Amino acid sequence: MPRTVKRTVKADQICVDAVELAREAALESAGQLGVGEHLGYEAEAERLVSHFFACPHPGYQGWRWSVTVVRASRAKTATVNEVVLLPGEEALLAAHWVPWAERIQPGDVTAGLVLPTPDNDPRLEPGFTGGEQAADTDPAEASQTRAIVAELGLGRERVLTPQGRDEAAERWLAGPGGPDNETTRLAPGQCVGCGFFVRLSGRLGTSFGVCGNAYSANDGQVVAIDHGCGAHSNVASDDRAAELPPPVWDTIAWDEQTSLFD
Repeated sequence: MPRTVKRTVKADQICVDAVELAREAALESAGQLGVGEHLGYEAEAERLVSHFFACPHPGYQGWRWSVTVVRASRAKTATVNEVVLLPGEEALLAAHWVPWAERIQPGDVTAGLVLPTPDNDPRLEPGFTGGEQAADTDPAEASQTRAIVAELGLGRERVLTPQGRDEAAERWLAGPGGPDNETTRLAPGQCVGCGFFVRLSGRLGTSFGVCGNAYSANDGQVVAIDHGCGAHSNVASDDRAAELPPPVWDTIAWDEQTSLFD
């Protein structure tokens, strides 16, 4: 196999000496960013040299101006070919772009926002499979049946897959309605024994329910069966059955036309 030999380009002396020409071009393009000291040059090709200048702007630390000058054949002077601002090895760069579908996190969809669900979402499967009640995990003619289901409006078009349920369960267990938090550790009992606990249906119901206590911080939210809070229904008031003692002196007489303040 033949070896590829990289030919070293000899820097054109006229282009090398055109430092001030390159600086003027950089100053014209830099504006408020400014142009710093000359950092050197690099021969790009025959009669083509790039001069580098520091960028003193604090927002572009590590960046440098690159001004490429070129000399035409048999010409006595060089001309400016290109001016660009380039990042150096220690330059501060923007984070690598990530598609929105990968950036979005649980809870990011707020009022007024719409989040489309892709057809290949691993958390969902066609509704005709029966979801948690499915007997056949590999139904035939899935795409054709999905179209019929959507056209006839028979139930939900898609339901949670086992992966979707597992991901939801992990989020809920790690959230404020899970068992590992200060609220649960200080609670007098667990949600599974609370009268305000409304259990979910399906497989998720084995571990989760919804809180129905208006005075609880978890009211209307999913809670684990081993979660707990101070609003547990089994907490009885110490003075629930206590009767108030009779007054020492009753100053109010309903059969007399007197003021309460007399």
